[in-house]
Amino acid sequence: MKFSIVTFGCRVNQSDSLRLEEDFRRRGGEPSSSADADIVVVNTCSVTATADQGARQTIRRIARQNPGAQIVATGCYATRRPDELASLPGVVRVVGNDLKLDLDNILGPSTSERFAGGDGPCGEPIQPGMAGRTAFTLRVQTGCDQRCSYCIIPTTRGRGRSLPVAQVVNEATRVAQAGFKEIALTGVHLGSYGRDLDVPSSLLDLLCAVATIDADVTFRISSLEPMDCTPELVDFVALSGGRFAPHFHLPLQHGSDQMLGAMRRPYTASFYADLVNTIVHRLPHASVGTDMIVGFPGETDSDFTKSIDYLASAPLSHVHVFPYSDRPGTEASSLADKVPGQIVRERGVTLRAAASRLTTSFREAQIGTIRPGLTLEDGTLVVTDNYVKVRIPAGKARNERVKVRLTAVGEGVVVA
Repeated sequence: MKFSIVTFGCRVNQSDSLRLEEDFRRRGGEPSSSADADIVVVNTCSVTATADQGARQTIRRIARQNPGAQIVATGCYATRRPDELASLPGVVRVVGNDLKLDLDNILGPSTSERFAGGDGPCGEPIQPGMAGRTAFTLRVQTGCDQRCSYCIIPTTRGRGRSLPVAQVVNEATRVAQAGFKEIALTGVHLGSYGRDLDVPSSLLDLLCAVATIDADVTFRISSLEPMDCTPELVDFVALSGGRFAPHFHLPLQHGSDQMLGAMRRPYTASFYADLVNTIVHRLPHASVGTDMIVGFPGETDSDFTKSIDYLASAPLSHVHVFPYSDRPGTEASSLADKVPGQIVRERGVTLRAAASRLTTSFREAQIGTIRPGLTLEDGTLVVTDNYVKVRIPAGKARNERVKVRLTAVGEGVVVA
């Protein structure tokens, strides 16, 4: 039986989809395009209204292109509004987040029984390139107890739950032994890792544990809330000897303290600025990315200007800009003083322009430097340790470690 997995959203969903792909292959499933598959799993996101719309459009397109496909919707949108997805053409099942990693729930009773007798590459091991991924995304935590006023994820993912340290070490070891040279550790609220365990732990404890793995593997830390990125954690990365990439993603969300307070974000803009400055001082070539929201209810011109003013000189490498959209059931959805749509769009354009200048400045500053990296795709694309993607001449295969001299924005040559 042929299967396809279509993934929306963050690295947490990417990790879940990798797990599902491995389970499909273990049952004898054959990966395919959604246009040819017998069963298509659409792993949805629901962080914005745009994400919901994208999932609906994708499901309708798959149903048109492949009328015989059994479409299974899962993920956050499927958890939040199962009725909306169940009514779409081709959808045979809607599976919430709490059940989506059990393949029998994805397949359903009749399909699960037939799938067990498949004649595909049963037991085929994971390997770099599976699902188009050279690096492996490993989810070590899910759920969130941090109640930001705009966020629906605590409702769709539930309370924070962490995998035990030993289980993460075992899984990371297995992945490294399968040939993956880079593992991204991810979670819904990654910085809260370990607080819920019977024997409480911490993210730093976990990083120390996986650092002992005897294998040729490096790690990348996924998105961290600013208050969870402690000086001890920054020092650990700086002193890791390259085992942990100098790459941080720290969502600011807004440059105005008034807006941060309304968002229920537990830090100030000055705290954030100091944190980023500390990282860059400790790791001069580090990549530091962020997320910003425009058009949050009550956002004034003065509030928006504070975001622009910060980005004008911030040592950031990339910024993801999200226009605010109501998520029914969140505190923010009931707030007054909604910002008109046209103003939200205009502010988004302005903020993205500022973000683009920061990205260009960061990439230009890397020209002439030599950075370790990993080859992707057909071997002509490299992602450096500080998350710069560059094209190199042909001659390397996927998943090779290289050192690259950056010769221009987006271009480089291998030096070792």
